Amino acid sequence: MLTRDGFNRFCAGFPATSHVVQWGNADVWKVADKVFAICGWADERDAFTFKVSKLAFEVLRDQPGLRPAPYLASRGMSWIQHYDAPGLSDPELCQHIAASYDLVAAGLSLKKRRDLGIPIPNRT
Repeated sequence: MLTRDGFNRFCAGFPATSHVVQWGNADVWKVADKVFAICGWADERDAFTFKVSKLAFEVLRDQPGLRPAPYLASRGMSWIQHYDAPGLSDPELCQHIAASYDLVAAGLSLKKRRDLGIPIPNRT
């Protein structure tokens, strides 16, 4: 099971990220000041929150151990919280966190991405 420390190490590996502790001792990871992943508490267990595509939101929202992220999803945003077993395997969870980073980074201007050293995918 992914731990808070493991989550923080994983998120720190992405380019141009920053980490803050806010919202009741949650570890909040950002790229260019935009949140891409959060680790907080759910019933005294770590809960991992990440942004997803609209399609992934529809697929994941009702899976056991997952739910629309409190606060964020209630405001019409596509965020999922992994809060309990069975949820996602560690590799799946990490894939979704990486995809969340990519979604948030893709929303930045090309200039901002270049300035921050964030890879820009080739479009063919």
